[in-house]
Amino acid sequence: MKIGIIGGNGKTGAKIYAEAMSRGHQATAIVRSVQKAQAVLGEDANTLEKDAFDLTRDDLTAFDVVVDAFGLPQGFPKPYLHLDLVTQLVARLRESSTRLVVIIGAASLKMPDGRKLIDHLLEMPAHESWIGTPLNQTHELDFLQMIDNVSWVAASPSREFVPGDATGYVLGTDSVLFDADGRSHLTTGNMAVAILDEIESPEHEHGRFTARDKEV
Repeated sequence: MKIGIIGGNGKTGAKIYAEAMSRGHQATAIVRSVQKAQAVLGEDANTLEKDAFDLTRDDLTAFDVVVDAFGLPQGFPKPYLHLDLVTQLVARLRESSTRLVVIIGAASLKMPDGRKLIDHLLEMPAHESWIGTPLNQTHELDFLQMIDNVSWVAASPSREFVPGDATGYVLGTDSVLFDADGRSHLTTGNMAVAILDEIESPEHEHGRFTARDKEV
């Protein structure tokens, strides 16, 4: 399977790239700098050097699956770029056979009280300096749920999403997952495995999932 990974040299994208390659897929890291990508993925990495916002329909539909692993640092002054990119990807992929997997944050997930995590975050003091990214990632899901002519999947990590290897994961749908100690934690390695498992599952129209680390 041909899999294009936007942000394929990032903390999550690199794990997805490696997992896809280990399963025998033809993965391509879509990056702005081949040199930087090779420093992370290796000199023999398959890359497409192009800004994500410059990707054409032909670029995208050359893949069976496109994974949007685009990420911005916390507090970045243009958090709306998350939403801008997913709307552009959908526009390019309408009425095509290419599947779209979008990694969104945990903010759109429901907490035990039934409210979304984003509602709790908006009540935290001094949230204005960092709320932009989780807010826009919540808008990404709102947008995707209106789309019926692109096959899409939205993947939400747990509240704590950190670099780490694959150790096993527990899958959920639209609620924050907690372990027995009350932690909501997921490594990038486990997210990569969950995404590849989803990609390899029988194709369906739309959906979303979340995951947390399996307790050992």
